[in-house]
Amino acid sequence: MTPSGRALSVEVCTEERAFAELAGEWTRLYRACPSATPFQSHAWLHSWWLSYGTAGRLRLVLVRRGGELVAAAPMMRVHHPLPALVPIGGAITDLCDVLIDEAVAAPAAGALAGALGELARTALVDFREVRPGGAMEKVYLCWRGPRHRVRDSLCLELPAMPMAELVGRLPTGRARRIRSKINQLGRIGVESRFVEPEETGAALNRLLALHRLQWEGRQVSTEHLRPRFLEHLVRAAAPLTRTGEAATSEFRLDGSVVAVNITLLSGALAGMYMYGFHPQLRQRRVDVATMLLQASADHAATDGRRSLSLLRGDEPYKYRWCPETVVNQRFLLARRRTLPLLAAAAAEDAARRRAKKVLRGDSAAAVTDGAPPAEDTR
Repeated sequence: MTPSGRALSVEVCTEERAFAELAGEWTRLYRACPSATPFQSHAWLHSWWLSYGTAGRLRLVLVRRGGELVAAAPMMRVHHPLPALVPIGGAITDLCDVLIDEAVAAPAAGALAGALGELARTALVDFREVRPGGAMEKVYLCWRGPRHRVRDSLCLELPAMPMAELVGRLPTGRARRIRSKINQLGRIGVESRFVEPEETGAALNRLLALHRLQWEGRQVSTEHLRPRFLEHLVRAAAPLTRTGEAATSEFRLDGSVVAVNITLLSGALAGMYMYGFHPQLRQRRVDVATMLLQASADHAATDGRRSLSLLRGDEPYKYRWCPETVVNQRFLLARRRTLPLLAAAAAEDAARRRAKKVLRGDSAAAVTDGAPPAEDTR
């Protein structure tokens, strides 16, 4: 029962058509969950499913109070490398989470945990890329069975403040150099603007064309070059732009579009998701990272946001801004009969970390770094 005395009900949705029809109430729930990011929006998740989902594997766990949706876990069933329930979104989704209405957080989290427990009778619940403070933490605490939490991808984040203030945080010499690079953008005539919602599709087509050109002759994620990725990005970004939850900026030089960047926006966080730029900018000695960050930072500083995330990856150029390191979480949840699946996943994770340490030359640490045992909360 909830504090209002109304009982919670749980259902598992497996139909794509029903997923589409959830858009309105999913959006209400999304806005009632303080930790939600744009990657948990209906626009992003349903679009991803249309491009990447497999028929018969959808598992949307829905919790209702008096008919109103108060919690949701967007999951799907996979069979490799282990039988598991994993979040919808795949590798192109930087942050995964469940949605829980803050007004009924405790009972709704318990109901989600119970429903996932039923689904976990024959599969591991493997929930990756949860940002610290995510709603999935509440489900983890309610889990009644073997559970295990490990580190996942690293993200770098900045405070959401205008570019001038971000530069003011830096060491004096570095701040002076960056101000010079910003002034250079004006001197050579780089102009930027945010595109209107109806222009989003064309702008994202240009983004991916420039992204391909930017990486020509070098190793690039092949998924970003596939038609299904473009279809997903355009389909998701157009409604997000109309609601102010995505912003696509174009940069022009000598009358031509030379760079495009898309930033995803939620109440607490803005994330610089993807960009593409023409190699001629390097020839003109343009600091592309500074150019892109300036547009995203100035936009992210509105509406009381706390963080501007550079999202997954610790590329060296990101560190010039003195970011905070934020480590995503991976939650492994099992039942008694699926405990071997949890042990196998935890062992694989530990082995992968040891291999990374060996490659870095830290062999002594690799020898002593074993997988911690699963936490049993029976």
